[in-house]
Amino acid sequence: MSKAPIGSKANPSEFDVIEKLAEDEPYFVIRAHDPLSSALVELHAYIGAGQAGAAHNKLAEIMALTSARAPRPASSPKYRETFAISLAMEQWRDTHED
Repeated sequence: MSKAPIGSKANPSEFDVIEKLAEDEPYFVIRAHDPLSSALVELHAYIGAGQAGAAHNKLAEIMALTSARAPRPASSPKYRETFAISLAMEQWRDTHED
């Protein structure tokens, strides 16, 4: 039997935060099922590591993947909710200290 991949429900990352979330802390999950998931996570890692050149290249790759056809229409309720979560995260940080 093979071991579940790292970052999965069955084999959480050492840095998994789901159990550490405050009850009122907004969060957003990117699943492997999303065709942009690996590229978005890699972009996040490059930005966090201060690797601007690699981040720029990865963002260009993402833009190329979506230039011909976006994964779903901009009017999608899922996108409206994503923007609402982003705003909730920003507001939550403004009212909570580390």
